[in-house]
Amino acid sequence: MQFYLDGYKSGNPFVEATHPSARQRPGQLPDVVDVLIIGSGPAGLVLAAQLANFPDLHTVVVDRRDGPLEVGQADGVACRTVEMFEAFGLADQLIHEGYQVNEVTFWRPDPQDGSSITRTGRIDDVEDGLSEMPHMIVNQARMLDYLRDHMRRSARRAEPYHGFHASGVEVTADGEHPVTVTLEHTAGGEPTGETSTIRAKYVVGCDGSRSSTREAIGRRLVGDATNQSWGVLDVLAVTDFPDIRLKSAVHSEQGSILIIPREGGYLVRLYIELDNERDAEMLRDRSATPERLTEVANRILHPYTLEVKHVGWWAVYEIGQRYCEGFDDVPDAEAGTRLPRVFIAGDACHTHSAKAGQGMNVSMADAFNLGWKLGTVLRGTSRPELLGTYSQERQNVARRLIEFDREFAAKFSSSPADGDDADVAEFQSYFRAQGRFTAGVAVRYEPSILTAPPTHQHLAEGFGLGMRFHSAPVVRLADAKPMHLGHAARADGAWRLYAFADPAHPGAGPGSLLGRLCEFLASDKSPLARFTPPGAEPDSVIDVRAVLQQPHRDVAVDELPPVLLPRKGPFGLVDYEKVFCSDHAAGDIFDTRGVDRERGAMIVVRPDQYVATVLPLDAYDELDAFLGEVLVEVG
Repeated sequence: MQFYLDGYKSGNPFVEATHPSARQRPGQLPDVVDVLIIGSGPAGLVLAAQLANFPDLHTVVVDRRDGPLEVGQADGVACRTVEMFEAFGLADQLIHEGYQVNEVTFWRPDPQDGSSITRTGRIDDVEDGLSEMPHMIVNQARMLDYLRDHMRRSARRAEPYHGFHASGVEVTADGEHPVTVTLEHTAGGEPTGETSTIRAKYVVGCDGSRSSTREAIGRRLVGDATNQSWGVLDVLAVTDFPDIRLKSAVHSEQGSILIIPREGGYLVRLYIELDNERDAEMLRDRSATPERLTEVANRILHPYTLEVKHVGWWAVYEIGQRYCEGFDDVPDAEAGTRLPRVFIAGDACHTHSAKAGQGMNVSMADAFNLGWKLGTVLRGTSRPELLGTYSQERQNVARRLIEFDREFAAKFSSSPADGDDADVAEFQSYFRAQGRFTAGVAVRYEPSILTAPPTHQHLAEGFGLGMRFHSAPVVRLADAKPMHLGHAARADGAWRLYAFADPAHPGAGPGSLLGRLCEFLASDKSPLARFTPPGAEPDSVIDVRAVLQQPHRDVAVDELPPVLLPRKGPFGLVDYEKVFCSDHAAGDIFDTRGVDRERGAMIVVRPDQYVATVLPLDAYDELDAFLGEVLVEVG
């Protein structure tokens, strides 16, 4: 992380200086805002954390709860989500505190005694090279704590407002703040009789599966319940089950359990299948208790036993797979003819089972997709048409998620074939094959104004168009620091242009394709000049970085083109952190990601870390044309 750009100050450098436009938190809600976020769950707070990085914008978060979530709910943090948290500077804390899922074990009925279970397999949880980040387990309340801390440290000093329920959302056709939201004041989740109104430029409903925002814009969840119920227990327990500290998928003649070890070394989560016949009374009478769920767990785990000492949280839920066919307020018949003003994200637009660990992760990814679009459109650097891509991109992800969840839930709940070897192997093979999806790295956005067609994909096969930018080890040139290239990016709304150099020395003048690209980027005709507002930092809209083929000791900083040493801040300080070299000890990134060594390549990456286009180093017109579709020209 870089700091002291505006001058040295003592104290915690991770707490930003208060932005001049940031207001102290008032005693009551403001009348008008730029963005109103309804709900402070995972989607709402990722969106709020992203917009807190736009301190010139006024964003408000409201939630009907009396205070922050304290226990329970989601706990699986996919590799892609940890990558995203790195952009907020939060990954280290998450990894340090959480349980890291390394291996998965599989249990089935013992072929010699079907009333007992036996281990049938053990595999790595995440395939090698899938991500530099691990699959983590951290409870949802702590994930939200991290995001709130980020908001408090931001220049905006943002905090959610608790005790407000959105009872009405109305969009008018005119005015700078065309969305009016009526808020019921609540205490203990119940209305007090008092109401307030806020007018906003944009509203985002992150208010869960019973979303009033979704209802207000005429959207509905479509899909079916599965008639399958599961109990969830977060417990401190004593057991003789040997894999209690490993993620374990257990199938027995008495049902199924998914065991998820939790952070702290002692806590464990049990997803317990409830049988519609054996547990019919409990389901019919809604008489489940932690004690009765523990009885079911012991029935499934036989001959092993589990003695619960303390219950941290528990719930019973019915699996349903539903999603909306649109994630904003633009009716399907009017798509492309007007811009959205109200959006929904997270459980408000898709619900599914918890066993694949996708709910919190996909909800956060929704918000990460939308946040930079709202922030840059409101700031005036992106074209408003970008807002229409949110529903298009994320609705397709939700549809694929529901399809996957139906298959995954059915396979997990299917009765074992008495230890049949083929049946066992098929489930383990399926689990392994779906690893990319459950890790969150299988998302591919279709071609649009934000994702170019794969005309030049051959120049960088490992950076798939429409897919997340897959980081790899490099060495930062100026200070010889080994690091991951993707970790140089922050959640600041800037596009990244990674220029992977040709073999020529970058100081070779006309003989270097990278050198010629840098000359173009420094000219008045470049996208940097066209799209960077006057007075803004040179990398605030398009952040140019270079990756060289030479070892870091073979290139001197003073040999670099000026565009790779931008001057920033009130003192015109030099940013030395724009150039990297291949880390031949950890693996040459040109080989690892299949980048053409002779021609090099430009990899243009969206602010949410997805690859937008791959271009030759000399494709100046194509670069300019692509960015011209999404960015606003200055002057």
